[in-house]
Amino acid sequence: MSFVDDVVSVLPKPLREIAYRHRELIKFAIVGATTFVIDSGIFYALKWTVLETKPVTAKIISGIVAVIASYILNREWSFKNRGGRERHHEALLFFVVSGVGVVLSFIPLWISSYVFDLRQPDVSFTVENIADFISAFIIGNLLQMAFRFWAMRRWVFPDEINEVIEEFEDLLEEEQLGHS
Repeated sequence: MSFVDDVVSVLPKPLREIAYRHRELIKFAIVGATTFVIDSGIFYALKWTVLETKPVTAKIISGIVAVIASYILNREWSFKNRGGRERHHEALLFFVVSGVGVVLSFIPLWISSYVFDLRQPDVSFTVENIADFISAFIIGNLLQMAFRFWAMRRWVFPDEINEVIEEFEDLLEEEQLGHS
């Protein structure tokens, strides 16, 4: 029994049933929260030191480190009961999907920084950092999270047993139509 199962088991019955049905999403969100802390910590450490004038570069680096942590946590925990692909194929798909996610996460920051010019000296330190946080970590991460959850379930960690069952049912249906 996992941490999520322990927490879900104490919920009222209607909520418990919903939580059990969406267990993967809950685990994915917990991994996302963990990698959010990793991503934002590295981003601000870089942005406030060696990459002060290059926020997008800082975001790309922090995003890559967070993606590596995300693969390990999602593979071993969130989607542990899915898959069936060879690890190198799965990892390649994960990093391609995550690469698209990293791009989705820094596009709002790029717009904020270079289209709206929300950078010092045009705005204050506080305004710049609030704009960076909202664009990179709220808007960017919401875009990335929605895309990645959908793509992970669809391509990286597919539920192959259900796919086989669906194919078998389609074959049976075609066979029955052919004999009617």
